[in-house]
Amino acid sequence: MSKSPATRAVARRERPLSPHLTVYRPPITMTMSIIHRITGGALYFGTLLVAAWLIAASTSQAAFDWVNWAFGSWLGRLVLFGYTWALMHHMLGGLRHLVWDTGAGLEKHTASKIAWATLAGSIVLTLLIWIAGYMARGAI
Repeated sequence: MSKSPATRAVARRERPLSPHLTVYRPPITMTMSIIHRITGGALYFGTLLVAAWLIAASTSQAAFDWVNWAFGSWLGRLVLFGYTWALMHHMLGGLRHLVWDTGAGLEKHTASKIAWATLAGSIVLTLLIWIAGYMARGAI
């Protein structure tokens, strides 16, 4: 490159800028991969809640009643709803990766469709599980 100030000014003006987070739109496959990792971590902590429920069931009636009360509160149900969604999303994401391990669905368009299906499927399955649970209890 020339050391002329005129050449340096032209080169500086024409240099592309790096894409910034406000400009760059991450692909759905990348977003689902990140969410898959986050749901894996959430499942770890949610499983601790399941263990707490089982431990309370094995210790005393008072402990079991307290845990059932906590899980039955609006905050407890919200946490359990999130745990259910994380479980369904992580399961479907694992199935997506299993399909990819066979070499199928790796085309850009197909991978994007599968990623959207993973998100939609996790939401639908979560709602179906909770509706079935409320119907079984006679609440609906």
